[in-house]
Amino acid sequence: MSERPKVGVGVIVIKDGKILLGKRKNAHGEGAWSFPGGHLEFNESWEDCASRETMEETGMVIKNIRFGTATNDIFQAEEKQ
Repeated sequence: MSERPKVGVGVIVIKDGKILLGKRKNAHGEGAWSFPGGHLEFNESWEDCASRETMEETGMVIKNIRFGTATNDIFQAEEKQ
């Protein structure tokens, strides 16, 4: 496991008063509903990460990307079964 921190980006997509959620597959929290998102890549802005992750996970192109908030959450490594 890498000792380097990872920055996660969650994307809240709102259109016509509706919020996009997806059901998690093949990841921690499998089966839970969540926003699109993933890890920030080296030299990538938060906005570029939000756009890329949303495209990868949903096939949607998003526009008018705005920063909402930040949290400082520390998670210990999960054991793989």
